[in-house]
Amino acid sequence: MSLVTEYVNYGPSREHGAYAAWPARAATPLPAVVVIQEIWGLDAHIEDATRRFALAGYVALAPDLYASTGARPAPLARERVAELQGFLNQLPPASAGAMMMDPKAREVELAKRSVDEAARLRETMATLFAGLSSGGRNLDAYVPKLVAATAFLRGEFPPSRGRKVGAVGFCMGGSLAGLLACHDPELAAAAIFYGGGPAASLIPNIRCPVAGFYGALDRRVTDGVPAFAEAMRAAGKRFECHVYEGAQHAFFNDTRPSYEVRAARDAYARVLELLRRELP
Repeated sequence: MSLVTEYVNYGPSREHGAYAAWPARAATPLPAVVVIQEIWGLDAHIEDATRRFALAGYVALAPDLYASTGARPAPLARERVAELQGFLNQLPPASAGAMMMDPKAREVELAKRSVDEAARLRETMATLFAGLSSGGRNLDAYVPKLVAATAFLRGEFPPSRGRKVGAVGFCMGGSLAGLLACHDPELAAAAIFYGGGPAASLIPNIRCPVAGFYGALDRRVTDGVPAFAEAMRAAGKRFECHVYEGAQHAFFNDTRPSYEVRAARDAYARVLELLRRELP
């Protein structure tokens, strides 16, 4: 299937950017999916995931959450983040995860690199992972950009105007998919891949079904799932949870050592079924 792919601008002053894809030969408008980035930003993996949802028959839009008026801070430039990913991909998944959380572990590995490379990696890591060790990034700051994206897809973008919109998020983006469900009453479905759930106080605001996909070995995230599931149940919300044995964090990302094909295949099929059901 051939796709239309392009970078688009949206928002009141067109200050936000996103990567969009949809089937070239499909009659539009089509239902849409917001694809929400991992902590690594809008990169090749997220663009590939966006195209996968477009190939399934949707308009897919991946906002660049780190860019403002088309530009990113230097430490978050795509080539800088790719350099950091290459560095982390050489480590076992458990070691890479520990280094994200533990400054001492970072310094042990950085000491093995040249002074200049270590300085770049250190700056990019500090910018990306700021606050993770003490409870997480301020994800609320990204919510307005995502709410603007769903409004753009429903109300302005010709390929999807007037159709329902769902959200699928990965890692940091998984947490954001849950937050988006709390702040966009028109969101039709939300899928959380290995991300934390929203605060219990926000859960009553959710109006759409939510699905969660987690790796059993990703204890930092997955240990919090039972409390999230119970809060959803207590609030009368629809929550479908899948925990994959033997899977790490980021099991869907086929550019990382943590990729687990069986978990990724099953989760993708279940997400497509959620979208088919809720975005007719």
